Amino acid sequence: MFKSIIAGVGHYVPENIVTNDDLSKLMTTNDEWITERTGIKERHYRKNRNDSEETTAFLGFKAAENALKNSNLTAKDLDFIVFATLSPDYFFPGCGVLIQEMLGCETIGALDVRNQCSGFVYAMSVANAYIKSGEYKNILVVGAEIHSFGLDFSDAGRSVSVIFGDGAGAVILTASNDENKQGILATNLHSEGKYAEELCNKFPGSKFGWSDRVLTEPNAVSADEIYPTMNGNFVFKHAVTRFPETIMEVLNSAGKTLEDLDMFIPHQANLRIAQFIQKKLNLPEEKVFNNIQKYGNTTAASIPLALSEAIEKGKIKRGDLVCLSAFGSGFTWGSILLEY
Repeated sequence: MFKSIIAGVGHYVPENIVTNDDLSKLMTTNDEWITERTGIKERHYRKNRNDSEETTAFLGFKAAENALKNSNLTAKDLDFIVFATLSPDYFFPGCGVLIQEMLGCETIGALDVRNQCSGFVYAMSVANAYIKSGEYKNILVVGAEIHSFGLDFSDAGRSVSVIFGDGAGAVILTASNDENKQGILATNLHSEGKYAEELCNKFPGSKFGWSDRVLTEPNAVSADEIYPTMNGNFVFKHAVTRFPETIMEVLNSAGKTLEDLDMFIPHQANLRIAQFIQKKLNLPEEKVFNNIQKYGNTTAASIPLALSEAIEKGKIKRGDLVCLSAFGSGFTWGSILLEY
């Protein structure tokens, strides 16, 4: 059976940096309030909220270009694409086909994953299964988001809007039967749909009859239905429970322990969640990588962006045992354990 090896990684963020002080000019908030609750100091937004060129697919394309350079492969070498996002360019089609065109790939398959904060973990698990089965050899896995166009920058939306940023990360997974390389060792995926509306964006959605309400008066759609909503304390309590469970599950599946781990990269949802998990699992600071301080929560992009930056900074080297874990809307959660 083939093993899934990371051949290359890459990331990309828009140049426009938005600080907490910048947000304080749009809503009643300040740097101290945001930092205390989230750990975030700044995030990246595309320059124009209505930019038709710097889209989610474009950010993914730029991250994919960097991953391909890092892997010494070309777009023509790719067999398949898995694209994770909650903010696609269009409601349909998905971003996978758009990046296939941008990269100039052959007419390969492209699959979109809509699992929000857990999207990249789900996407990697799907790609890993394809490679292990022998179906594909080189798969591009992308996580990318443009959040800035769809946030409520009024006081009503500040508790959610200060958290999110734009960005993208990409990984090239390749098949290998090299006995000296382990690649992805174990994965697990979970969901609990009864909590779907604790963290969601209701529109557009067939459940709520949005087309009739948008197109006819006076049935106007309300702001709390258009913008993301989150029961923050509820999400936090579930996240700090599920994270340790999925981490221990993936370690046990591979016959590994926390002591074997070289680096833990959590989904960058909230620095306080990551710190809580670090303390609960008694992980030393040098074994946990966080960059939410600079980028905010980029949902499906957060793990590949952090993985790419950690490798770029020399925090992760070949042969290191790395755990990637996520929890988010759905609720969904899961982990991947791999030898880089």
